Amino acid sequence: MALKIGDLAKATGTKVQTIRYYEEIGMLPAPARTEGNYRTYDAGTLRRLSFIRRSRDLGFSLDRVRELLALADHSDWSCNAVETIAREHRAAIERKIADLSALDVELARIIERCGHGTVAECGILEALSPA
Repeated sequence: MALKIGDLAKATGTKVQTIRYYEEIGMLPAPARTEGNYRTYDAGTLRRLSFIRRSRDLGFSLDRVRELLALADHSDWSCNAVETIAREHRAAIERKIADLSALDVELARIIERCGHGTVAECGILEALSPA
């Protein structure tokens, strides 16, 4: 199975520029080349890029994806490190959700200050202005 870069992009929902970037930073192996110097990709690269894409969709940083890829390349190792990475990422997401919830409460409080009058007497703008 030999895929051109456009086919790989379509199969994984990844932009061509992103694929090239992942090659540049070493997350994807350098592709084989045709006689016409076109990149060609095999099934392994398709699986690896799909893994990267799914990891990124779940919000993992590139550094964490690198770690996960390194672990995935050693299928006989314990998965404790993988679980640790996933748990740490989930904890970070939970902190972000808490922060966003606090922002939501604050914004709702500010919106309640709107008196539906003129801009000059707008409670929202007043709440946003420095004291």
